[in-house]
Amino acid sequence: MIQMKNVYKKYPNGIVALNGLTVGIEQGEFVYVVGPSGAGKSTFIKMMYREERPTSGQMLINGVDLATLKNKKVPLLRRQIGVVFQDFKLLPRLNVYENVAFALEVIEETPEKIRKRVMEVLELVGLKHKARMFPTELSGGEQQRVSIARSIVNKPKVVIADEPTGNLDPETSWDIMDLFEQINATGTTILMATHNREVVNNRRHRVIAIEGGLIVRDVAGGDYGYEG
Repeated sequence: MIQMKNVYKKYPNGIVALNGLTVGIEQGEFVYVVGPSGAGKSTFIKMMYREERPTSGQMLINGVDLATLKNKKVPLLRRQIGVVFQDFKLLPRLNVYENVAFALEVIEETPEKIRKRVMEVLELVGLKHKARMFPTELSGGEQQRVSIARSIVNKPKVVIADEPTGNLDPETSWDIMDLFEQINATGTTILMATHNREVVNNRRHRVIAIEGGLIVRDVAGGDYGYEG
């Protein structure tokens, strides 16, 4: 599903964020990406949805090389990828239903299919009854649920989550993890960057630890460890 071969990323200021990463992630895997601040995690994650482009090396998602992908084709790529952010990134003037529907409207899906699919995912995340509420009327956990609903409404092959529990209290974090587990159980690949040691240690999945732009540990069913 995801392949990186000898990927380097050097920013204009001279900082080398990734220093020759080679890794493969299979369809249906659940992978945590851990590491200290400045280790290269954010760059690694942003590469996945082409927010950043590698300086050199090959990066494939579902057979598409992101290093050479033309900018005009990036929106097509992102239809296969759901992204969940720490700060939710909901549109404040749209209600819950509209925030989720927006992802389908931009690809010109029919109104009937939009309504059916949006209500399906809102039921999955437990927010069907709050479809007409606005983000400011929701708790942080509820806003993150909307963000997750939006990320999966297109039925993506991979969901990339960047610190999805970072702004949530511990109890809400476990609820959000339950959702990710459900999504993963349908065959969707989950790639989650996190500093949440307790989550990683209790919900065991593959752990990729990045330090100094390099993968220093890659363990199936691993714990958070000391490297992160």
